[in-house]
Amino acid sequence: MYMSPNQRVKDSWLDHGFFVLAGAAAVWLAFLLVGESLQLGWGQLWSWVVFWAFLAYLLLPRLHRILTTIYVPGYFIGRARTSDGLLGDPVNAALLGTERQIHAIMRRAGWTMADDVTFASSRRIVSSTILRQSYEQAPVSPLYLFDRQQDFAYQQEVDNNPGKRHHVRFWRCPEGWMLPGGHKVDWLAAGTYDRSVGFSLFTLQITHKIEQNTDVERDHIVRTVSEGEPAVRVHVIKDFSTGYHSRNGGGDSISTDGDLPVVDARLVPVPASGEAAQTDSRDRRPAPTLVGAALVVGRALAALALAVTLFTSSGEFADVTLGGGPADAQTTTAAATLVGILVLVFGLGEVFLAWRIFLGSNAARVIAMGLSSLAILVQAIDASTGTTSITLEAGLAGLATDILVLLALSSQRARIYAKRQRVPAVPPALAPRRLPS
Repeated sequence: MYMSPNQRVKDSWLDHGFFVLAGAAAVWLAFLLVGESLQLGWGQLWSWVVFWAFLAYLLLPRLHRILTTIYVPGYFIGRARTSDGLLGDPVNAALLGTERQIHAIMRRAGWTMADDVTFASSRRIVSSTILRQSYEQAPVSPLYLFDRQQDFAYQQEVDNNPGKRHHVRFWRCPEGWMLPGGHKVDWLAAGTYDRSVGFSLFTLQITHKIEQNTDVERDHIVRTVSEGEPAVRVHVIKDFSTGYHSRNGGGDSISTDGDLPVVDARLVPVPASGEAAQTDSRDRRPAPTLVGAALVVGRALAALALAVTLFTSSGEFADVTLGGGPADAQTTTAAATLVGILVLVFGLGEVFLAWRIFLGSNAARVIAMGLSSLAILVQAIDASTGTTSITLEAGLAGLATDILVLLALSSQRARIYAKRQRVPAVPPALAPRRLPS
C-alpha cells in the first residue's frame, strides 16, 4: 500500500504520541503499584517481584527509549542498539557473500544457529542456565541496526553452559549502502563473548554479561571461519573506528582497537539448487505484537463475560435497584439487555481486532492503541477529580491491561512489523542520509 510523505509524517506523529503517552501511563502505573505494595505490607514479596518486573522490563526500557530517541544518533556509528534505544555491542566484522554462503561458512566453522526468541525458547534458556544444562541453540536478545533486529545469529556454547558462549549477530546491509569510506559489504556482524549472567546496569533486567575486550571475540570468529573454509578470504580495514572504552546496553564495559575485518565468502561453494528465499527479521512476528494481541483478547473476554452477566442477571438487577415495580423492572431489564448487546458487539469487535493485530494490520494496531488511550485518559480524569479510586480490588487490573496494550503495540518492534509492507522502498538517489532510529 502506497503512502504519501504527508501520510507518513502523520503516522509518525501519531506513533510518537502513543509512545510518549504509554511512557507517562507506565509511570502512573508504577506509582499505583508501589502504593498497593505498601498497603499489602513488606511481607508480600510477590507484590515487589511484580513491581521489579514492571520496572525492569516495561517502565525503564520505555523511558530509555524516549530519551535515546532524542540524544542517540540514528545514523551508522559502528554500534548496534538495544530495543530500548541504548547503544549495544560494537559492529566488529563485515562480510561479502550471499546468505547461503554466510550460513555455510559459519556451520563449517563449528557454529550453531541460535533459535528465535519465543516464549518456549526463553523458558528453556532460563531453566538451562539455572540448572546448567546444555542448550546449543539458545536465543540471543535482539539488537538493532538499520532500524531492524539481527537477521540471524550464531553461537558456540562453552562447557555445556548456556551462561557462557561465543555469539555473533548478522544484519543484511540495505541495497546500495556502503560503509563510511566507500567500502561495499553485504553483511555487518557484532560478536561478543558471554561470560556470565547478571543484572543490567541500566534496566535491572536479567541478562548476559559480556567480556570487556571484544577484539578477542572478533578474532575468534575470523579465525574459526578461516580455518573451517579455505575459500574464505579476509582483509582488514585498519582504524575503521576510533578505539574506545565504553559500555554496552547492559552496562558492561567494552573496548576495541577499531579495526574491522572483512570476510569475503563469495568464492565459497554452495549447492545451486533449491535456493532459499532471503530472510528478513522484519517479517517475523515480534513478541510485543503477540502480547498486544493476547491482551486485547483478554479485554474482549472480560467484555463478553460482562455481556453474559447482563443478559442473565438483568431481572435480578431490576428487583434490587427498583424494588420489583413491573413497569420500572421492564424498563431496567430492557436497558440492561441493550447495554449487554452493545458490550457483546464491543467484545466481538475486540476479538476481530486482536486477530488483525496478530496478522500485522497497522490500522488494527492504531485502533487498539486509541481505545486503550481513551480508557486510560478517562480513568486518569476520574482519579484526579476523586470520582473513583483505583485499587487492586477496583479498576487497577483494567487500567494495567490498557497500559500494557499501549506499551506493547507502541513499541518499535510492533510498529516496524505492522508497517513493514506499508512504506515502499525509497530509491537510493532519494534516500535520506540519516538512517531511521
